[in-house]
Amino acid sequence: MKLRLLVFLCLAMLVSIVPIPAQGLAGSQAQPATPSCPELASALTALLNNDARLRDWPNSTRYREANRSLAAPQPGEARVVFMGDSITDAWQRPQYRFFPGKPYIIRGISGQTTPQMLLRFRPDVINLKPRAVIILAGTNDIAGNTGPMTDEEIEGNLASMCELARANNIRVILASVLPVSNYHNTTAPQTDRRPMARIKTLNAWMKAYAVANGHLYLDYFSAMTDAAGLLREDLSTDDLHPNAKGYEIMAPLAQAAMDIALRME
Repeated sequence: MKLRLLVFLCLAMLVSIVPIPAQGLAGSQAQPATPSCPELASALTALLNNDARLRDWPNSTRYREANRSLAAPQPGEARVVFMGDSITDAWQRPQYRFFPGKPYIIRGISGQTTPQMLLRFRPDVINLKPRAVIILAGTNDIAGNTGPMTDEEIEGNLASMCELARANNIRVILASVLPVSNYHNTTAPQTDRRPMARIKTLNAWMKAYAVANGHLYLDYFSAMTDAAGLLREDLSTDDLHPNAKGYEIMAPLAQAAMDIALRME
């Protein structure tokens, strides 16, 4: 609402300072208008972006064409879908070597939270007919990317995704939320936006839920945490996202979990 008001005020300012043309008025000279509203361009851009986001809140169009063009899995194909946020999304960059030659599919979208992933779980996971899904989600919920979220709300969304997968004979691997740190950005530390206590609580719930429901728990957290209980300084450049060394740790852990899941009946 404030954004729309700002745009309206800036537009009103522009209209009010545009001069009346002086053509045909004796002794008058037209003065060039120099309208200025420093925040107008950024406000208009933000307004348009927000409008697009509201029209497709889960960003279901991101992978729509890729899903349509994806062939059905071949007999015996060990297809796995990686569902997640930016940590999953970035893994497909060439420098991170996302499982070369494997029939694994990334369906991560930067910045997303569990309610957004739940809304696109059918087109981006179920309809692709994988044998297993790895769900890595929750850090952006804790950070409040789409508004404040309680632990119970995050857990409910994760449970719903797991139930949808099970109903469609898809093995579930619940991946722990990665640790964060404050080694690189001390002015706006990730440990403030994503308190480690909440991350540990959510991971403990995921582990217990996986055991109770016959799913697998993939523990990235323990392998990437230092003696101070934070994300190892050498595994990230921004205290949140893994770098190449971070993904090198994650890849064999994910593969081991997939090997178990794909052997399970």
